Amino acid sequence: MTMIAVGEQAPSFTMVNQDGETVSLKDYAGKFVLMWWYPKADTPG
Repeated sequence: MTMIAVGEQAPSFTMVNQDGETVSLKDYAGKFVLMWWYPKADTPG
């Protein structure tokens, strides 16, 4: 997997949000997008 450089355009993606809705990057065309997640949120540790 390659890392995205600062300022580089993000690749297209589709994922499920916190409300269970499927969203795509293209849904936010022309807007700033901040992705935030907690990697250990669903783990027992």
